[in-house]
Amino acid sequence: MLKYLLMIILMIPICLLIDCWWLIHSLLFLLSFVFMFSVYSYSDLNMIGYYFGIDYFSYMLILLSFWICCLMITASSSVYLFSYHSNFFLFFVLFLLIMLYCSFSSLSLLSFYIFFESSLIPTLFLILGWGYQPERLQAGIYLIFYTLFASLPLLLVLFNLNNMLSTLYFPLLIDCGSFYFMFYVFSVFAFLVKMPMFLFHLWLPKAHVEAPISGSMILAGVLLKLGGYGIFRIMSVISFLALSFNYFWLSLSLFGGVIISFICLRQVDLKSLIAYSSVAHMSMVISGLMTMNWWGCMGSLSLMIGHGLCSSGLFCLSNIIYERLGSRSLLINKGMINLMPSMTLWWFLLSSSNMASPPSLNLLGEFSLLNGIISWSSYMILMLIFLSFFSAVYTLYMYSYSQHGFYYSGIYGFSLGYLREYHLLLLHWFPLNTLCLSGEYFYF
Repeated sequence: MLKYLLMIILMIPICLLIDCWWLIHSLLFLLSFVFMFSVYSYSDLNMIGYYFGIDYFSYMLILLSFWICCLMITASSSVYLFSYHSNFFLFFVLFLLIMLYCSFSSLSLLSFYIFFESSLIPTLFLILGWGYQPERLQAGIYLIFYTLFASLPLLLVLFNLNNMLSTLYFPLLIDCGSFYFMFYVFSVFAFLVKMPMFLFHLWLPKAHVEAPISGSMILAGVLLKLGGYGIFRIMSVISFLALSFNYFWLSLSLFGGVIISFICLRQVDLKSLIAYSSVAHMSMVISGLMTMNWWGCMGSLSLMIGHGLCSSGLFCLSNIIYERLGSRSLLINKGMINLMPSMTLWWFLLSSSNMASPPSLNLLGEFSLLNGIISWSSYMILMLIFLSFFSAVYTLYMYSYSQHGFYYSGIYGFSLGYLREYHLLLLHWFPLNTLCLSGEYFYF
């Protein structure tokens, strides 16, 4: 396991010393494939040392991080073509990958917290350095303050827990019982803001709209998954209190998901529509984790992986149009089927995956989440019906509004898709629709 970390660290001097965009790109893909073939499918922790190790929950998320970081570099070739500080861009991507790799393979709660927070720094630099509008400064401040404000109490609680148990090592953590209510509230709160949950989600659409394509991809693809991974890891410590209080988070997140679906229907900005839709998907993931049963937890893992690939692909599509027209408004991006007919196929494929149609991984995740949540409480079926229906409605709205109709008369002409863009979209869509064939990997 250490060899992967060393390889990423040793890529940093290469990217800073010489202009080798495509070399780093190819090396990252090589690293992803090597990591993919050394598959860890059994469920005990494969140790790297006393502080790092992976089981299959973290294996899937690390693989997703590798994959999305490779695709970020593919998508951001305009940074390279216009020589827009491409060395520093690669440095931040690699730095972010190291932080994600370490946070998903941490075995100590404190080191997980440190890497979890450190992943914000390169994301902030990506938004501030390569974002589009002047409002990116405000979006960066939103991102930092929301997540830091929510997770600082967790740090104090971790020190207290360390005093009580004399360890923060995951396998040795025991259930605190009912006398430690603060740990439950602060830990869940910190991870829910990161997910983000309804009522604490306002930083996400802002950050997405102002971020460059690479920032949006990593935010939607991996950073939202850190919260879900954290909740999964600490559930064993707070299970006594969770049995009493989880119904509150579960009902709030499902109710919030329905409201967010309505908010999606009135968006005119393509990017913010996709950003809000990822909040709606994450609300299902939160409720699956909060049920604390096998179907719920494994379903939320597969929905996290599926959403990471699907949402990232949709952001790539919106960026392809943005690079041509210079606008993300749905009023201007109409009738794309007349101008980019081959791109409409990709819009269709990724939109259908977003509304969880077969054979996508989202379908697998949503089915098992339905199973897990309804077995927890049959009353939840009402919210789930609305959530599934409206996710199809706003995706259909996005697809039909952007592809059909008369195109904007101010467009004179532009290039159709490049090979790089089709390759990028294929690499999102192919794993998303083939991973459902290995569904037993998620559930057994």
